[in-house]
Amino acid sequence: MAIKIYVPKDATACSVGADEVATALAARAGGRAEIVRTGSRGLFWLEPLIEVATPAGRIGYGPVGAADVPALLAAGLLEGAAHPLRLGVVDEHPYLKSQQRLTFARVGIVDPASVADYVAHGGYRGLERALAMSPAEVVKEVADSGLRGRGGAAFPTGIKWKTVLDQAAPQKYVTCNADEGDSGTFADRMLMEGDPLSLVEGMTIAGLAVGATQGYIYCRVEYPESIAALRTAIAAAHAAGYLGASIRGSGRRFELGVRVGAGAYICGEETSMLESLEGRRGEVRVRPPLPAIKGLFGAPTIVNNVISLATVPVILERGAEYYKQFGVGRSLGTIPLQLAGNLKRGGLVERAFGVTLREVLEDYGGGSVSGRPLRAVQIGGPLGAYVPASQFDTPLDYESLAAIGAMLGHGGIVAFDDTVDMARMARYAFEFCAIESCGKCTPCRIGSSRGVNVIDNLLAGAQPAEQRRLLEELCETMIQGSLCGLGGMAPFPVQSALKHFPEDFAPRGRH
Repeated sequence: MAIKIYVPKDATACSVGADEVATALAARAGGRAEIVRTGSRGLFWLEPLIEVATPAGRIGYGPVGAADVPALLAAGLLEGAAHPLRLGVVDEHPYLKSQQRLTFARVGIVDPASVADYVAHGGYRGLERALAMSPAEVVKEVADSGLRGRGGAAFPTGIKWKTVLDQAAPQKYVTCNADEGDSGTFADRMLMEGDPLSLVEGMTIAGLAVGATQGYIYCRVEYPESIAALRTAIAAAHAAGYLGASIRGSGRRFELGVRVGAGAYICGEETSMLESLEGRRGEVRVRPPLPAIKGLFGAPTIVNNVISLATVPVILERGAEYYKQFGVGRSLGTIPLQLAGNLKRGGLVERAFGVTLREVLEDYGGGSVSGRPLRAVQIGGPLGAYVPASQFDTPLDYESLAAIGAMLGHGGIVAFDDTVDMARMARYAFEFCAIESCGKCTPCRIGSSRGVNVIDNLLAGAQPAEQRRLLEELCETMIQGSLCGLGGMAPFPVQSALKHFPEDFAPRGRH
């Protein structure tokens, strides 16, 4: 019987040679090994990380290059033998062992294209339970779990679903916003590439819960591997009877398709995404009405993030009370945190809400790769506030971060050491907003460009007190007057940089 060797097909692993490693293993191991392509475990500094199935568990080796394969096989790779690249049982690795993986429980473990493998690892149990429940019972289970949106706004998922359920309409939709455009974020991509059937299952449950028969995954064009993995998974689910006119013979229908965005950051905002799905320019809609009442093609529509929807199966499988055991306060469950920037160990960490930022940066991230002190981290993408080192003991939950003027957003954490110029980082927030604004509202369209000019004048020493006052007033105008979160949140990094790093805004002449 061939021994299974697991090689990630995740875009991160492939960018550092995983495909070449898989090819080399297939050529050298011959019929002795079966190469199984999986997602990534999220230990990016060890990629490509390969695993060998042994009686003791899956033994990891990494980072492995194609040139390492002959020596690994000669040393006894297929038996999990000793080698300088051997990491031991992967599940016992400290980076993984202390995590609480619910949403990402199968990522890096299963073959993402195989329904049989998905089911063997607990997949579709949530859907089977949902099929035995009424729509209202499914919605209540999700609401009782405390699940909130993982895309940024953290709105209670159950409330969205209940609103759609309560609408009397001949057609309803379930949409997934997979336009993961925030800097330092990759959880959606990892999930779609490593366990796409969990998203398919979550959306199917959502459809059953609210009476929707059609779903769409709106994926960013920059994720070709994710798009391919989703389409393969949808076809496999159809073939196995988990999608279609009669799901598992229940007589209840749900169809699912993938739509590809054209590269606009603004389409991460739910109404802009709906505009794009309808074939129009991605531009923010004025609300009300909410998408849950009048959304895609004018019909009641669920709009959720990848992680929110992919978490639904575990809630239906194990129950709301189980899920509520994780987290703190009103921040219940777990959150996939993505570590990027100046850190030794970048990757994905899924923990219950309440873990401190310092624990994540030091125990998981390993501190700065440069060896210099960390000065600040930006949480929640390019519109997130900068958190100084003095606040690293803050728990990572929605309420604790809001209390210090920060936000968790999609869970991206980008670290900077003490060489960072925070005035330039603040300027970039406005510059980014100016480029990505849909242009519909004046505060965002004009305010972002004006913000770049004001910061340049401030750093040039042109009436610094006046420029500082203008900058603060501009930020407030954008927050209060913008139609959506792009213009309304672009001032957050600027305000936090001004507050915590005022010395970086001292005049320095034209540059």
